[in-house]
Parts: sequence; C-alpha cells; structure tokens
Amino acid sequence: MESGFVALSGKPNVGKSSLVNAILGRKILIVSDKPQTTRNRINVIYTDDNSQIVFVDTPGIHKPLYRLGEYMVKAAVTALKGVDIVLVVVDAKDGIKKPEKFVFEYVNKSGTKAIGVINKIDLVSKTRLLELSRVVEKELENCIGVIKTSAVTGEGIKELLDVIKNHLSEGPQFYPEDMVIDRPFAFMASEIVREKIFQYTYEEVPHSTAVIVEEIKERENNVIYIRANIYVDRNSQKGIIIGHKGSMIKKIGQDARKELEFLTNQKIYLDLHVKVKRNWRDKDFIILNEIGMRDDINQ
Repeated sequence: MESGFVALSGKPNVGKSSLVNAILGRKILIVSDKPQTTRNRINVIYTDDNSQIVFVDTPGIHKPLYRLGEYMVKAAVTALKGVDIVLVVVDAKDGIKKPEKFVFEYVNKSGTKAIGVINKIDLVSKTRLLELSRVVEKELENCIGVIKTSAVTGEGIKELLDVIKNHLSEGPQFYPEDMVIDRPFAFMASEIVREKIFQYTYEEVPHSTAVIVEEIKERENNVIYIRANIYVDRNSQKGIIIGHKGSMIKKIGQDARKELEFLTNQKIYLDLHVKVKRNWRDKDFIILNEIGMRDDINQ
C-alpha cells in the first residue's frame, strides 16, 4: 500500500477545503465564499484499495491582523514540515500576485516536494491556464507537477490523485479504512454551526465569531443534545447573530441541525447561546483553550 501525508497550502479562499471535499466525493470540511473560513489544521483521510492519503487541510496563509490570525498562519506553516507532499493551491481567476508569492516563499523554505494546483479552472480561459502553469513551475522550487482542477465540476481531480499516488512510497495504513477525519464530533458540530454563521452574516461578523461546544449527551428516544456557545466581540454583533425576534439564530440553528442529523443519522437538539467576549481574537487564553488550536501550533 502507498501511503503518506499531503498538506494543502495557499492564500485564504482559494478552495482548499472544497478541493478536499471533491477528492473524498462528499462534504467533510466546511466551506464558504468568505476568506479565512478554515481556522484549524484538520486531517482528512482518503482510502482506497491500494493507498491511504492523509490530506492536511490548513488555514490560508496571510498577513495576520489579530493574534488569532498569527496562530492560524503558524498552524498552516507548521503543517508544511513533516509531510510527503504539499499541494500549493492557486485561484485561477485571481492569478499569481503578492499573496501567492508569499505562500510560495514558505513552501520553498520547507524543502518539501510540491504539486502546483490551479483551482477554479471553470472560470478562466485555456490561454490563462497555460500562462499560470508556467509561472507556478518557475516559482515553486521543488515542483513535481502542475495540475488544473475544478472542485465544482470535478475536472482534474482523478489526475491529481494519480500524481499524488505516483510520488508516495509504500507505507502503513495510518487510520482505519472507514475513518475520514481525525477530529471528534464536538469539533464537527462547532464547525457546522460556524459555517452557517459565515453563510448568513456579513462584513466582520463571521470573522468575529467563535463556536464552542460545551456539552453533548444522548437523551431518551435516541436524541443527541448539543449545547454550544457562540462568542462575538461586541454587543452589536450579538444582536446581528440573534436577529429580529431571534430570527437569525433560529435560521442558523435549523440549518446546522439538519446537517448534523444527516451526518449522524440521529435526531439532534441544538441549544445555541450567544455571548460577548471583547477582543477574544487577541487573547491567547481564549484562542488556545476555547478555540481549540493548541494541538495545531504545538506539534
């Protein structure tokens, strides 16, 4: 069996999580059209008859404005070390500018073999793709190939998997074949709630929000009770999350509950509370202990 670890790297919102979902053929990671949706390093496991690939999804590499952003970038950069391959994902429409070169610099410093992945190819012309391919090959010092993909249409996904497998060595099966993510259910529940906040709120509100699951227990009649706190920076943001007469929190809760029920095949009772913790994105204690990023930055 070929096996190994493959990290995804790129600036925020290039489609890394969507790409992993396309490879697995199902939704595993939360996605949003807003940047910096992914905050943690997450291992997603692809297993077939002959291989096991552990995809390490990471936050987008960017110049941080808050302490939270610093930890996110540190988690992303740390993930480049100790893996077999790095997928350097570029948005075909955005092209290659300063943020992309910032990412290339980190990847080159890692010395890890890299595959350039030009994603969202359904949005640009073939001429544009050829031009981008040449630039990626030139900028990535340890480039072993450039693959053009679309997480939306599935184009290039099989080719990408084939290239990855061809550059992995024989190795052990790291995870059971039916395991697809290395995070507990509480993490998945908090991420799904946070995804709905990203979907329904705007401007700074989603980025000022953290979701912490405080309690999970199975009740009578096979119902899973989940109590979670939604933390925001300011009272005005609390009002937006709750909405007029509770309309927004109801919408967030209903959508998250449906997805959690689909995930677990059980009835879910989702109990959401909104709390204000001013400037939590600049407080180490809150970031490390409430946002659950300690493992990501200390490995």
